[in-house]
Amino acid sequence: MRGLTHTTALFLSICLFAIAIAVCTMPFIILAQTAAELQQQIDDHNSQIDMLNKEIDRYQTQLNQVSSKKQTLQNTVAQLDLQIKQTTSQVKLTKNKVNATQLEIQQLSQSISGKQESINLGEAGLAESIRRLNETETRPLIQSILSSGSISASWDDADSMIALQSAVKNNIDKLSDEKQSLADTKKATEAKKAELVRQQNKLVAQQGTLTVQKQAQSDLLAETKGLESNFQNILAQKKAAKESFEQALNNLKTKLQFVVDPSTITPAGKGVLQWPLDAVRITQYFGNTQFAAAGAYNGKGHNGIDIAASIGTPIKAALTGTIIGTGNTDSVRGCYSFGKWVMVQHGNGLSTLYAHLSQIGVSSGQTVATGELLGYSGETGYATGPHLHFGVYVTSATQILKLGEATNSKTPCAAATMPVTPLTGYLNPMNYL
Repeated sequence: MRGLTHTTALFLSICLFAIAIAVCTMPFIILAQTAAELQQQIDDHNSQIDMLNKEIDRYQTQLNQVSSKKQTLQNTVAQLDLQIKQTTSQVKLTKNKVNATQLEIQQLSQSISGKQESINLGEAGLAESIRRLNETETRPLIQSILSSGSISASWDDADSMIALQSAVKNNIDKLSDEKQSLADTKKATEAKKAELVRQQNKLVAQQGTLTVQKQAQSDLLAETKGLESNFQNILAQKKAAKESFEQALNNLKTKLQFVVDPSTITPAGKGVLQWPLDAVRITQYFGNTQFAAAGAYNGKGHNGIDIAASIGTPIKAALTGTIIGTGNTDSVRGCYSFGKWVMVQHGNGLSTLYAHLSQIGVSSGQTVATGELLGYSGETGYATGPHLHFGVYVTSATQILKLGEATNSKTPCAAATMPVTPLTGYLNPMNYL
C-alpha cells in the first residue's frame, strides 16, 4: 500500500513536471522559427529607417542651400523637386515604422498567446493537485495511515502535495504578471501604430500637394517658355498687382467703416489661440514693421503675420469654430492676393484667416476643433516663397464678399471673393497666440 502511494505520488510529480516542461518549452518550440523571422524583419525595417533618416537629412541640407539662393525659375523648380523627394522619403520612412510596429505587435501577440497556454496548463495541474489533496484530507485518518503504511508517511504525502500546490500557484501568479505586462506593452504599441498610420496618411496627402505644386511650376515653365526673363516679368507683374490689391483693401467704401466694440471680443491674452503650425518661424510681423515702413502694404502696415512653412505643411485651426468661407483668388486672372484661403469664425468674437494655401481640406459650414487640419501651406496668390499668412479679425466687423463691392479702387481683384474688414477689424495675432 505504501509503495502504491509513492508510485502515485511519483506519477503525479512526473505529470506535473511534464506539464512544467510543456509550459516552458512547447509554445517556444512551435514559435521559435517564426519569432526569429519576425525579429529579422524588424531589424531589416530598422536598418531601412536609419538609411531613410540620413536621406531626409541630405535633402534638407540641399533644400537649405537652394532656399538661400535668389528666386529664379530654375531654383524654384529645383526646390519643389527636392521637397517632393524629401516627402517621398518621409512617406517611406513612416511606412517602415508602421510595418516594424506591426511586426512587434505580432511578436507580442504570440508571446501573450504562449503565456496564456502556459497559464492554462498550470491551472489544470493546480486543479488536479488540489483535487488529490482534497481527497487526501477528506479520507479518515485511519484509512490514510493504512494506505501509507505509517503515520509519518501519510503526513509526508500531505506536505508534498501542499508544497507542490504552492509552487504551481506561484508559477501561475508569475505568468499572470508577465501576461499583463505584455498586454500593456501590446496596447501601447497599437496606439503607436495608430499614430504612425495617421502620420503616414498625412504625409501621403502632403506628397499629393507637392505634386500639384510641381505641376503648377511645370505649367509656369511652359508659360515662360523656360526663359528666366519671362519668369522675372511675371514676378514683377505679381508685385504690381499685389500693391493694387493692398491699396483697394485699405480704401474701403464708407459703408464698411466700423467702430469696434471691445466688449464683443475676448480680451487679448497668451494662449487664447493656438499656433496653426507645429513649427513656427515668423518672417513678417503685424502692423507697421520695417518692411511696411519701406513701402510695403501701401504704408498701412501688415494685416497679419507670415509664418515660414514649406509647401505641404499641415495647417491647423487655431481654435474651435465654424468654417465661414473658403476661396481661391487665383481663379480671377491678374489677382494676386490671398490665393487659396480659409476663414474660421470662433465663439469669442474672433475670426482667423489662413491664406496662400496649396490645398484646402475643409468646406463652408463645417465645424472644426482646435488643432484640426484645415489644409496645407503653399505659395498661391502673391507670395515670394511658401508661407502661411495668418490673420485675426473682429468677427462683427468682417464680411466675406467680392472686393469690388467694398472699395471704389480699381483692382484686378474686384471679382475675387475674400474676407474684407476695415482697418479697425484687424487684430495683432501675437496678442492672442
